[in-house]
Amino acid sequence: MEVTESIVTNSTLLTADTEKSKTEFVWTLQATWHLVRVRLDMEAEFDQPVCKKKRLWEGVAEQVTARLRAEGYADVPVRAFECDLKWRNMLATYRKNAERAKRLGVHAVHWEFFRAMDQVLGRSYEELEAQRKAKLSNTKLGKAMASKHYTPILPSPTITTLPGPTPSRPPQDVLQLYLELQERKLNMWAQQKVLEERKIDAINNLARAISSLAQDAVTTPKDTVISQSLASLSSQH
Repeated sequence: MEVTESIVTNSTLLTADTEKSKTEFVWTLQATWHLVRVRLDMEAEFDQPVCKKKRLWEGVAEQVTARLRAEGYADVPVRAFECDLKWRNMLATYRKNAERAKRLGVHAVHWEFFRAMDQVLGRSYEELEAQRKAKLSNTKLGKAMASKHYTPILPSPTITTLPGPTPSRPPQDVLQLYLELQERKLNMWAQQKVLEERKIDAINNLARAISSLAQDAVTTPKDTVISQSLASLSSQH
């Protein structure tokens, strides 16, 4: 099946200025061709390592609008965010058709914009990377990066755990857990101490009670004998 143009949405493209306008630009075939030609002509500018894409897209919109007005289409000017969004949709369609061309051949692709875009965008990844590095090396950023010496990041060696003394300073989480356990032990010890003191008080109270009862049992018979003797003497008199 032939790959047709897909739809890509990006909410970040809707800025405050564009939301104010309710008129949407309609991409006709002629307007789309103008966008493709203008955007491909500016590929070198968009491919710069450091560039302001918003200003570039404003330039694209101005050129497309000027070409449409020259042909008599002056009703609705195209805006920068509309050009950006349309180009993203076309890039997604181009990539799908490029994959189709690799599998089935260029003759299997019938999208009218493919060959024009492929002439500029169909270069190999290695070539694009080489050009990008060459451009970057001529900039201040590239020269600054080239003048610095970077230490390569080596993989961390595998640490084998050997029996031995525990580290003097455990990690923060382990230390926190240890302190919490010690605090719990102190609380339990304090509770046990209170219970032991209560037991001792109860035993002492019980001992005093038993001693008091024993003393009462010893003194009670003596009092009874004395009272009986007094009673007998009074009866004799």
